[in-house]
Amino acid sequence: MIAWDDFRLIKAIADAGGLAGAAARLGVNHSTVFRRLAQIEEGLGLPLFERHRGGYLPTPAGEEMIALALRLDNDITAFTRKLAGRDWLPAGELRVTTSDSLLVHLLTLPLARFRERYPDVRLDLIIGNQALNLSKRDADVAIRATDHPPENLVGRRVARIAWALYGRRTDFPVVPAAPGDCRWVMLGDGFAGLKVVRGLQARVPAERIVYKLNTVLGLAEAVEAGIGIGHLPCFIGDVRPGLVRLGPPEPDFAADLWLLTHPDLRHQARLRAFLDFVAEEIARERALIEGAKPAAS
Repeated sequence: MIAWDDFRLIKAIADAGGLAGAAARLGVNHSTVFRRLAQIEEGLGLPLFERHRGGYLPTPAGEEMIALALRLDNDITAFTRKLAGRDWLPAGELRVTTSDSLLVHLLTLPLARFRERYPDVRLDLIIGNQALNLSKRDADVAIRATDHPPENLVGRRVARIAWALYGRRTDFPVVPAAPGDCRWVMLGDGFAGLKVVRGLQARVPAERIVYKLNTVLGLAEAVEAGIGIGHLPCFIGDVRPGLVRLGPPEPDFAADLWLLTHPDLRHQARLRAFLDFVAEEIARERALIEGAKPAAS
Protein backbone atom coordinates (compact mmCIF):
# COMPACT_ATOMS: atom_id res chain seq x y z
CA MET A 1 0.00 0.00 0.00
CA ILE A 2 1.21 3.50 -0.85
CA ALA A 3 0.65 6.14 1.83
CA TRP A 4 -0.04 9.80 1.11
CA ASP A 5 3.33 10.68 2.62
CA ASP A 6 4.97 8.50 -0.04
CA PHE A 7 3.64 10.80 -2.75
CA ARG A 8 5.08 13.76 -0.87
CA LEU A 9 8.46 12.04 -0.63
CA ILE A 10 8.59 11.20 -4.35
CA LYS A 11 7.64 14.77 -5.27
CA ALA A 12 10.31 16.15 -2.91
CA ILE A 13 12.99 13.99 -4.56
CA ALA A 14 11.89 15.20 -8.00
CA ASP A 15 11.78 18.86 -6.92
CA ALA A 16 15.21 18.66 -5.27
CA GLY A 17 16.79 16.45 -7.93
CA GLY A 18 18.24 14.12 -5.31
CA LEU A 19 17.94 12.54 -1.89
CA ALA A 20 19.89 15.07 0.15
CA GLY A 21 17.76 17.99 -1.00
CA ALA A 22 14.57 16.00 -0.45
CA ALA A 23 15.68 15.08 3.07
CA ALA A 24 16.29 18.75 3.86
CA ARG A 25 12.86 19.74 2.55
CA LEU A 26 11.10 17.01 4.52
CA GLY A 27 13.11 17.50 7.71
CA VAL A 28 14.42 13.92 7.84
CA ASN A 29 17.83 12.38 7.33
CA HIS A 30 19.28 11.13 4.06
CA SER A 31 19.14 7.46 5.02
CA THR A 32 15.41 7.66 5.77
CA VAL A 33 14.67 8.99 2.29
CA PHE A 34 16.94 6.36 0.69
CA ARG A 35 15.32 3.50 2.63
CA ARG A 36 11.75 4.66 2.01
CA LEU A 37 12.33 5.16 -1.71
CA ALA A 38 13.71 1.64 -1.97
CA GLN A 39 10.65 0.28 -0.13
CA ILE A 40 8.23 2.14 -2.41
CA GLU A 41 9.98 0.95 -5.58
CA GLU A 42 10.11 -2.61 -4.25
CA GLY A 43 6.42 -2.54 -3.41
CA LEU A 44 5.51 -1.22 -6.86
CA GLY A 45 7.93 -3.49 -8.66
CA LEU A 46 9.07 -0.52 -10.76
CA PRO A 47 11.88 2.02 -10.54
CA LEU A 48 10.62 5.57 -10.00
CA PHE A 49 13.92 7.32 -10.71
CA GLU A 50 16.97 6.84 -12.86
CA ARG A 51 20.18 7.53 -10.95
CA HIS A 52 22.56 9.81 -12.84
CA ARG A 53 25.71 11.63 -11.83
CA GLY A 54 23.77 14.90 -12.03
CA GLY A 55 20.89 13.69 -9.85
CA TYR A 56 17.68 11.68 -9.83
CA LEU A 57 15.50 11.79 -12.95
CA PRO A 58 11.96 10.37 -12.80
CA THR A 59 11.04 7.38 -14.93
CA PRO A 60 7.63 7.33 -16.70
CA ALA A 61 6.18 5.64 -13.61
CA GLY A 62 7.81 8.27 -11.42
CA GLU A 63 6.38 11.08 -13.55
CA GLU A 64 2.87 9.67 -13.13
CA MET A 65 3.31 9.50 -9.36
CA ILE A 66 4.69 13.05 -9.25
CA ALA A 67 1.74 14.34 -11.31
CA LEU A 68 -0.68 12.68 -8.92
CA ALA A 69 1.23 14.14 -5.96
CA LEU A 70 0.84 17.61 -7.47
CA ARG A 71 -2.90 17.10 -7.92
CA LEU A 72 -3.21 15.93 -4.32
CA ASP A 73 -1.28 18.98 -3.11
CA ASN A 74 -3.55 21.31 -5.10
CA ASP A 75 -6.68 19.57 -3.81
CA ILE A 76 -5.51 19.82 -0.20
CA THR A 77 -4.65 23.50 -0.68
CA ALA A 78 -8.09 24.18 -2.16
CA PHE A 79 -9.77 22.34 0.72
CA THR A 80 -7.92 24.32 3.41
CA ARG A 81 -8.57 27.56 1.52
CA LYS A 82 -12.32 26.87 1.49
CA LEU A 83 -12.31 26.07 5.19
CA ALA A 84 -10.44 29.30 5.85
CA GLY A 85 -13.20 31.15 4.02
CA ARG A 86 -15.93 29.88 6.37
CA ASP A 87 -15.07 31.63 9.60
CA TRP A 88 -17.62 34.10 10.95
CA LEU A 89 -15.83 36.57 13.19
CA PRO A 90 -13.20 39.12 12.07
CA ALA A 91 -10.27 37.45 13.81
CA GLY A 92 -7.03 35.72 12.95
CA GLU A 93 -4.19 36.46 10.54
CA LEU A 94 -4.66 38.24 7.21
CA ARG A 95 -1.78 38.29 4.71
CA VAL A 96 -1.78 41.40 2.53
CA THR A 97 0.59 42.09 -0.35
CA THR A 98 1.12 45.53 -1.87
CA SER A 99 3.90 47.84 -3.07
CA ASP A 100 6.09 50.02 -0.87
CA SER A 101 4.77 53.24 -2.43
CA LEU A 102 1.13 52.31 -1.85
CA LEU A 103 1.88 51.26 1.71
CA VAL A 104 3.85 54.35 2.72
CA HIS A 105 1.75 57.04 1.01
CA LEU A 106 -1.72 55.55 1.01
CA LEU A 107 -2.28 52.53 3.24
CA THR A 108 -0.41 52.78 6.55
CA LEU A 109 -2.89 55.09 8.29
CA PRO A 110 -5.95 53.16 7.02
CA LEU A 111 -4.34 49.92 8.19
CA ALA A 112 -3.70 51.45 11.60
CA ARG A 113 -7.35 52.51 11.82
CA PHE A 114 -8.44 49.03 10.68
CA ARG A 115 -6.45 47.49 13.54
CA GLU A 116 -8.19 49.83 16.00
CA ARG A 117 -11.58 48.76 14.65
CA TYR A 118 -10.72 45.03 14.50
CA PRO A 119 -8.09 44.33 17.18
CA ASP A 120 -8.44 40.54 16.80
CA VAL A 121 -7.21 40.63 13.18
CA ARG A 122 -3.43 40.34 12.79
CA LEU A 123 -2.03 41.85 9.59
CA ASP A 124 0.98 40.30 7.85
CA LEU A 125 2.21 42.75 5.18
CA ILE A 126 4.24 41.42 2.24
CA ILE A 127 5.86 44.29 0.35
CA GLY A 128 6.96 43.85 -3.25
CA ASN A 129 5.93 44.25 -6.86
CA GLN A 130 6.08 40.57 -7.76
CA ALA A 131 2.81 38.74 -8.27
CA LEU A 132 2.10 36.29 -5.45
CA ASN A 133 -0.02 33.18 -5.83
CA LEU A 134 -3.28 33.87 -4.00
CA SER A 135 -4.51 30.42 -5.04
CA LYS A 136 -1.71 28.94 -2.91
CA ARG A 137 -2.42 31.48 -0.14
CA ASP A 138 0.94 33.20 -0.47
CA ALA A 139 -1.32 36.13 0.43
CA ASP A 140 -5.03 36.61 1.13
CA VAL A 141 -5.40 40.10 -0.34
CA ALA A 142 -3.44 41.90 -3.04
CA ILE A 143 -3.64 45.69 -3.31
CA ARG A 144 -2.28 46.43 -6.75
CA ALA A 145 -2.23 49.04 -9.50
CA THR A 146 -3.17 47.26 -12.72
CA ASP A 147 -5.54 47.53 -15.66
CA HIS A 148 -5.55 43.76 -16.09
CA PRO A 149 -6.14 41.91 -12.80
CA PRO A 150 -5.73 38.11 -12.96
CA GLU A 151 -8.87 36.36 -14.18
CA ASN A 152 -8.77 33.81 -11.34
CA LEU A 153 -9.19 36.54 -8.71
CA VAL A 154 -12.15 38.66 -7.67
CA GLY A 155 -12.07 42.17 -6.29
CA ARG A 156 -13.00 45.81 -6.38
CA ARG A 157 -11.65 48.68 -8.43
CA VAL A 158 -11.45 51.46 -5.84
CA ALA A 159 -9.74 54.32 -7.72
CA ARG A 160 -7.73 55.25 -10.78
CA ILE A 161 -4.14 56.29 -10.05
CA ALA A 162 -3.14 59.43 -11.94
CA TRP A 163 0.46 60.17 -12.96
CA ALA A 164 1.87 63.64 -13.70
CA LEU A 165 5.24 65.21 -14.40
CA TYR A 166 7.04 66.75 -11.38
CA GLY A 167 10.19 68.73 -10.72
CA ARG A 168 11.93 70.22 -7.70
CA ARG A 169 10.05 73.34 -6.68
CA THR A 170 13.17 75.49 -6.26
CA ASP A 171 14.24 74.62 -9.81
CA PHE A 172 10.89 75.72 -11.24
CA PRO A 173 9.65 78.89 -9.54
CA VAL A 174 7.60 79.33 -12.72
CA VAL A 175 6.13 76.25 -14.35
CA PRO A 176 7.51 76.08 -17.91
CA ALA A 177 5.30 75.57 -20.92
CA ALA A 178 7.48 72.57 -21.88
CA PRO A 179 10.22 70.65 -20.03
CA GLY A 180 12.84 71.71 -22.59
CA ASP A 181 16.32 70.23 -22.16
CA CYS A 182 15.80 68.98 -18.63
CA ARG A 183 17.42 65.89 -17.19
CA TRP A 184 15.00 63.01 -16.59
CA VAL A 185 14.66 60.31 -13.94
CA MET A 186 12.44 57.29 -14.47
CA LEU A 187 11.70 53.73 -13.42
CA GLY A 188 13.96 51.05 -14.86
CA ASP A 189 13.29 48.30 -17.37
CA GLY A 190 11.98 46.02 -14.64
CA PHE A 191 8.84 48.20 -14.65
CA ALA A 192 8.34 47.95 -18.41
CA GLY A 193 4.85 46.62 -17.78
CA LEU A 194 3.75 50.07 -16.59
CA LYS A 195 2.27 52.36 -19.21
CA VAL A 196 4.24 55.32 -17.86
CA VAL A 197 7.54 53.53 -18.45
CA ARG A 198 6.65 52.43 -21.97
CA GLY A 199 5.42 55.93 -22.78
CA LEU A 200 8.58 57.64 -21.57
CA GLN A 201 10.82 55.15 -23.34
CA ALA A 202 9.08 56.14 -26.57
CA ARG A 203 9.15 59.91 -26.07
CA VAL A 204 12.25 60.81 -24.02
CA PRO A 205 15.67 60.52 -25.73
CA ALA A 206 17.89 57.99 -23.95
CA GLU A 207 20.68 60.55 -23.43
CA ARG A 208 18.30 62.75 -21.38
CA ILE A 209 17.56 59.92 -18.89
CA VAL A 210 20.30 60.32 -16.27
CA TYR A 211 18.89 58.21 -13.45
CA LYS A 212 16.90 54.96 -13.36
CA LEU A 213 15.78 52.94 -10.37
CA ASN A 214 13.39 50.19 -9.41
CA THR A 215 11.27 51.85 -6.74
CA VAL A 216 8.64 54.56 -7.00
CA LEU A 217 9.60 55.87 -3.56
CA GLY A 218 13.17 56.29 -4.73
CA LEU A 219 11.92 58.01 -7.87
CA ALA A 220 10.12 60.65 -5.79
CA GLU A 221 13.25 61.17 -3.67
CA ALA A 222 15.35 61.61 -6.83
CA VAL A 223 13.02 64.26 -8.27
CA GLU A 224 12.91 66.13 -4.95
CA ALA A 225 16.72 66.02 -4.77
CA GLY A 226 16.93 67.76 -8.15
CA ILE A 227 18.51 64.87 -10.06
CA GLY A 228 15.93 65.38 -12.78
CA ILE A 229 12.26 65.72 -13.60
CA GLY A 230 10.06 62.66 -13.65
CA HIS A 231 6.54 61.28 -13.62
CA LEU A 232 5.07 60.28 -10.26
CA PRO A 233 1.69 59.11 -9.00
CA CYS A 234 -0.19 62.23 -7.94
CA PHE A 235 -0.88 60.84 -4.47
CA ILE A 236 2.90 60.94 -3.92
CA GLY A 237 3.90 64.07 -5.83
CA ASP A 238 1.10 66.33 -4.61
CA VAL A 239 1.81 65.79 -0.90
CA ARG A 240 5.53 66.65 -1.10
CA PRO A 241 6.05 70.40 -0.55
CA GLY A 242 9.40 70.25 -2.34
CA LEU A 243 7.78 69.15 -5.60
CA VAL A 244 5.77 71.05 -8.18
CA ARG A 245 3.65 69.72 -11.00
CA LEU A 246 4.99 70.56 -14.43
CA GLY A 247 1.84 69.52 -16.23
CA PRO A 248 -1.61 68.01 -15.75
CA PRO A 249 -2.11 64.28 -15.14
CA GLU A 250 -1.61 62.23 -18.29
CA PRO A 251 -4.61 59.95 -18.89
CA ASP A 252 -2.55 57.50 -20.94
CA PHE A 253 -0.39 56.74 -17.89
CA ALA A 254 -3.22 56.13 -15.38
CA ALA A 255 -3.84 52.70 -13.86
CA ASP A 256 -6.68 51.20 -11.83
CA LEU A 257 -6.19 50.46 -8.13
CA TRP A 258 -7.62 47.06 -7.15
CA LEU A 259 -8.33 45.14 -3.97
CA LEU A 260 -8.05 41.49 -5.03
CA THR A 261 -8.61 38.13 -3.37
CA HIS A 262 -9.34 34.51 -4.26
CA PRO A 263 -13.02 33.60 -4.79
CA ASP A 264 -12.88 30.90 -2.10
CA LEU A 265 -11.93 33.49 0.54
CA ARG A 266 -14.40 36.26 -0.26
CA HIS A 267 -16.89 35.16 2.43
CA GLN A 268 -14.24 35.04 5.15
CA ALA A 269 -15.27 37.43 7.93
CA ARG A 270 -11.91 39.12 8.47
CA LEU A 271 -11.37 39.47 4.73
CA ARG A 272 -14.83 40.97 4.13
CA ALA A 273 -14.24 43.42 6.95
CA PHE A 274 -10.84 44.34 5.55
CA LEU A 275 -12.05 44.89 1.98
CA ASP A 276 -15.02 47.01 3.09
CA PHE A 277 -12.93 49.11 5.46
CA VAL A 278 -10.01 49.76 3.10
CA ALA A 279 -12.36 50.53 0.19
CA GLU A 280 -14.07 53.22 2.31
CA GLU A 281 -10.74 54.68 3.42
CA ILE A 282 -9.42 54.87 -0.13
CA ALA A 283 -12.67 56.46 -1.33
CA ARG A 284 -11.94 59.40 1.01
CA GLU A 285 -8.62 59.97 -0.80
CA ARG A 286 -9.92 59.44 -4.32
CA ALA A 287 -9.50 63.09 -5.33
CA LEU A 288 -5.82 62.95 -4.35
CA ILE A 289 -5.27 59.57 -6.01
CA GLU A 290 -6.94 60.65 -9.25
CA GLY A 291 -5.00 63.94 -9.42
CA ALA A 292 -7.87 66.35 -8.76
CA LYS A 293 -5.62 68.94 -7.11
CA PRO A 294 -7.08 72.42 -6.39
CA ALA A 295 -5.91 74.98 -8.94
CA ALA A 296 -4.48 77.26 -6.22
CA SER A 297 -2.10 74.63 -4.82
